[in-house]
Amino acid sequence: MKTFLATKSPFLIITALAVCVGTARADVIMDWNAKADAIATEKKVLPAPQARTMSMLHVAMFEAVNAIERRYTPYKLDIVADRSTSKEAAAAAAAYNILIAIYPDQKSALDTALRASLSGIPDTDGKANGIELGNIAASGVIALRRDDGSDAQETYRPYTAAGVYVPTVVPIGTTAAGMSPWVMTSVSQFRPAPPPALDSETWTRDVNEIRELGARNSTTRTPEQTAIGRFWFLVGPPSFNPIVRQVAMAKHMDVVDCSRLFALTEIAANDAILAVLDAKYHYNFWRPMTAIRNADITHNSMTPRESSWLPLGETPLHPEYPCAHCIVSAAVSTVLRSIAGDEIGELSMTSPTAPGVTRKWSKIQDYSDEVANARIYAGFHYRFSTEVGKDMGRKIGDLTVGTQLRGLEARVDPKQ
Repeated sequence: MKTFLATKSPFLIITALAVCVGTARADVIMDWNAKADAIATEKKVLPAPQARTMSMLHVAMFEAVNAIERRYTPYKLDIVADRSTSKEAAAAAAAYNILIAIYPDQKSALDTALRASLSGIPDTDGKANGIELGNIAASGVIALRRDDGSDAQETYRPYTAAGVYVPTVVPIGTTAAGMSPWVMTSVSQFRPAPPPALDSETWTRDVNEIRELGARNSTTRTPEQTAIGRFWFLVGPPSFNPIVRQVAMAKHMDVVDCSRLFALTEIAANDAILAVLDAKYHYNFWRPMTAIRNADITHNSMTPRESSWLPLGETPLHPEYPCAHCIVSAAVSTVLRSIAGDEIGELSMTSPTAPGVTRKWSKIQDYSDEVANARIYAGFHYRFSTEVGKDMGRKIGDLTVGTQLRGLEARVDPKQ
């Protein structure tokens, strides 16, 4: 797709004489990221559709602002704009158009957000051209994702026998394997080997570990582990976007580098969610609550049945293997570490699922490792599943950084 912006004057095509009119604030990228998270939280959007929205949002903003400098290779859109075009206006308009297309019922709030983003920009041709550029970038991304499989009808068929009751709650993410990834060649590209056999040493060790550590009434889980388990009941983009915002601020990224960081992070996270849901429904492996209450049918004398076992939290509504939270946090942390390094200073987060608790890390890897451990403390995932999830996430993160939006390394404050 090759697009040249129509304009009132001929200066919009980049020339050797074009002059940049100042460094645009990266705040606009983070502001719209937070706005999109807030809308999804209010509407209780599930992780897979929210990941699609966030990846579209940030690819559109990246394509818009990158078109002004062409610092990096675009994702798909070949847009060229003059350096006098306002990057802030371009990013804001791109974000607005993506979100209004997905959440038309939020028009009033989004109109207000757009006015706030544009209010501090002088009313010049640069601003007008920036708005036009953002509109074009958003339209291009919407066109790219129009037939991505996200509107597939859910047709999950519960396993049962004629006349026999089974729980009637439909699991989530059953259609994700039919969606188009941003980076992977297919959603099954990194599908792992099957889970361990139910008479294996790995299975015996890990199911007994979670029986003790992940039980609601556990006497071996420490108070801190309990807090960590509850903290990471938070899932989806809101569970990592605050980390990305802190990394961008710590590195004093300008609007182009910030938009690239978020675009890479969001497309990696989106593909991670698709990959893990593909694997989950391919293997259809049982959760600890099911396994422990039915341990007698495995004929493994080392894994006794507990008829009333419950996990710390409410088990997510999809198959166990591999760990979804683990693959997403590993993909995100891999992207962040590749661009910004592992040691950022102090990162911190709060969570609505653990009021009053603040978690802090000195390294990005520590955040990712904590997420994986949290799923064991919560009683949701076996350790082998967390390890497999992390490995998948690292591969997707590496693929994303290694193949997408390539160019000069992210420009950061030389004092950092």
